[in-house]
This record gives sequence, structure tokens and C-alpha cells, in this order.
Amino acid sequence: MNSAEIDVLSVGVASYDLVYPVERHPEADEKCFATGMVMGGGGPAANAAVTVARLGGTAAFAGYLSTDVFGELHFREFVSEGVITSLVVRGSHPAMISSIVVKPDGKRTVVTYKGSTPILEPDQVDFRKVSPRAILFDGNQPAIAVPLAVRARERNIPTVLDAGSVHKGTVELAPLCGCLAASQRFACDLSGEKDPVRALSFLAKIAPVAIVTLGEAGLVWASGRESGSLPAYPVRAVDTTGAGDIFHGAFALATARGKELSSALRYASAAAALGCTKMGARAAIPTGAEVESIMRGVCRT
Repeated sequence: MNSAEIDVLSVGVASYDLVYPVERHPEADEKCFATGMVMGGGGPAANAAVTVARLGGTAAFAGYLSTDVFGELHFREFVSEGVITSLVVRGSHPAMISSIVVKPDGKRTVVTYKGSTPILEPDQVDFRKVSPRAILFDGNQPAIAVPLAVRARERNIPTVLDAGSVHKGTVELAPLCGCLAASQRFACDLSGEKDPVRALSFLAKIAPVAIVTLGEAGLVWASGRESGSLPAYPVRAVDTTGAGDIFHGAFALATARGKELSSALRYASAAAALGCTKMGARAAIPTGAEVESIMRGVCRT
């Protein structure tokens, strides 16, 4: 079987987002009206795949998409963005839906209906169809992700784990991936530390490269005996939804292209910052030219 050579294979969950900007957070028993609405595909691994494609790389998504209306809309988005869909499993189980309320400061509240997304088994996805230069996992399909991560390590294929929260999939994948890119929540919950720097030290004992993202405070990282921090690019945040997904997708692409860690972190940070300047996760994913512009000091704010 001939495999398609790609930059990044993204493995995990796909959802559909309904984003509502509001003038203020509603109080208990209060009705409020949104000032707009943005609809689009979502989910960490799915957003990362589209990020890779929009930045000029080649990406494939492996996961489940419903055949319902939301799943069909998402599938069409993948196709229009150029994401390879030959590893997508379709079915009648309802799509995962996220309703996202965004406040004027860009902070958001997310309510997710998980639907009945099935846990995919290894024989349902033929990973021989693609030959990736890097693999990104979000931990939400561990039955197919764990054996793939083991094979990737045996073949020296770089792997990145988007560890947003502590659950079965992220815990199993953490020691198998070359880079553990974690949210502050994951790092502190797993380590039991309140200080993200101390939590980073804990993660650095699990994976060769550990990153803890801190939102507007930037990030901290550790690789072997080296460690450091990186501030966030200054932008006017409109909606922080999906910023982490964009970071991980951009970082995986930079890794696939052989960039050094410091360069990959700056590139991913720039992409994530731009993702905060527009409403909605999928709509806010920047192009490669936009990322290069912000890194040169010219940005869309």
C-alpha cells in the first residue's frame, strides 16, 4: 500500500462549536441575548489538523465524525481546508456539540454535550494510508492512539500530546510521547503542585520535552537539563476559544519541519495569539503569512 507523505497526523476528537458573544456573563435565572453567533468545527485534534493545513502544511485527521447535520458540516469543512479525511470514521452516533459563551474580555464558558462518540478500535483505522513526519494526539481516542504512539516511538517519529485535562487517554499517552504539551490545569492536577514551574519539573520526568501553557502569561518549558519561559505575543483578545488547539497544531507542524524547540515554541505562540483576535476557534485560525507577520512585529489586533 502506498502511503501519502504528510506533515502531521492529528488523532483524537472532533466536535461542533456554537459560539455566542455576550456583553456580560448572565446571572442566575437571568436571560441574556448574544450579540452574534459563530458556528464551525471544533475539538482539539480537529482544530489542530485545520491549523496545520491553513498554515501551509499537509494534515490528516483520524477520529470519528457523525453523519448527522453537524458531522456533515464538519466533514465538509475538513475537505474545504484540504485536511485528508481517509482516516475519518463516520457513523450515526450524534455529534459532540459545544456551546461557548464569550465575554468582552475574551474569556469564555464552555458547555459540551458529548453525544455518543464511540471509542474507535485499532482495526477501524488504517494508519498505513499516511506517512506522517509528526503525530499529534489529544488523548480522546486512546484505543487507537496508544498503539500508534508506541509504533511512532519505535520508528523515531516525533509525537506531541495536547494534554488539556487529566483523563485515561492523556495519562496513558504522556509517557509515550516525545513532547508533553500541557495546559496549566493538567500540569497542576497531575503533579499536585499549585506552582506551574514546579508542575513543569514533574512533567519533565515523564517526557523528554515538557511544556506548560499559561494563557496570556505565556509558557514554560523544559528539555533535558535546559528550561525556560516564553511570554505571550501581545494582542487584544476577543475570544480565547481554541487558542490551545492552534498552539498545538502549529507546534506539531514546526516539529514536523525540523525546527528547533525554541523556534517551534515562538511559531506556535504567535499562531495561538492570533487565534485570540477573532471570534470562534476555527474561524480564528491564522494563515502562515499572518503568523510570519506577527513574528516580524506586524499583527492583526
